[in-house]
Amino acid sequence: MQLGFVSAILGDLTLEEVFAFAADEGFPCVEVMCWPPGKADRRYAGVTHLDVSEFTHDAAAHVHDLMRIHRVQISGLGYYPNPLDPDPAHRRVVGEHLKKVIRAAPAVGVGVVNTFIGRDWRQSVAANMSLVREVWTPILAEAATAGVKIGIEHCPMLFSDDEWPGGKNVAVSPAVWRQLFDLFPDGRLGLNFDPSHLIWQFIDAARAVREFGPHIVHVHAKDERIDHERLYEVGAMGLGWHRPKLPGLGDVAWGPFFAALTDSGYNGPVCIEVEDRAYEGSLADRRRALRQSKKFLEQFCG
Repeated sequence: MQLGFVSAILGDLTLEEVFAFAADEGFPCVEVMCWPPGKADRRYAGVTHLDVSEFTHDAAAHVHDLMRIHRVQISGLGYYPNPLDPDPAHRRVVGEHLKKVIRAAPAVGVGVVNTFIGRDWRQSVAANMSLVREVWTPILAEAATAGVKIGIEHCPMLFSDDEWPGGKNVAVSPAVWRQLFDLFPDGRLGLNFDPSHLIWQFIDAARAVREFGPHIVHVHAKDERIDHERLYEVGAMGLGWHRPKLPGLGDVAWGPFFAALTDSGYNGPVCIEVEDRAYEGSLADRRRALRQSKKFLEQFCG
């Protein structure tokens, strides 16, 4: 396994500066964010380390030069919007940019694009699966043409009352993953697996890896801490009782998780995703978060 990080936490650095940091700290790979340039609509979004809006041969050559100079690879290209947004116009904009990310991937030697399936949070899972077929069939056709796989992250994207009750991502659990893989059985759709999202759903992450190991195309390393006092106050149907933390500072059982990964034969990238607000005070803090996470995770995949 190759230990890397998600570039979103270093959004104020250029791609070259991100690669230089990765090289200096001994990270062999980085997941590079590819949001369209503009204002972010939520935390950790809107980072454009690779602008694919008008991606040219010269731009691709520049990225290859940076990878060669710094000896750092790109584990995947990342763009995490809601492709099933209830607004059809927004869905079209998101879908078109996602296709641009997919088309850019082979130009920079990348075989995985990471994103969300999305969800119309006002509708049931069954209703969303019909929308999944409509929206994702042409996107996956684009991926097949480009020769890349799609890594679906499984965060429920449920953070506020506005997103209640379903959140903005339907691909949250084993029951839904099975439906998705039955719907698209050619192997083009896979999982960008992050154990933190299963902690607060009380889903056994190691068991999920053992069942879905062949579908895992990328891994995020992030922890999640359950705030039991807040949980007591609001219950499992409430909000705000779990918090993202650096690996080792939450409730993920990392030993069993990595044991399941190795048993399943996974040997790809494991990218640290920093969303821990205790480490957001400065660029120095965010760099320290990556160093600290790397030191912890090296005992499992160093």
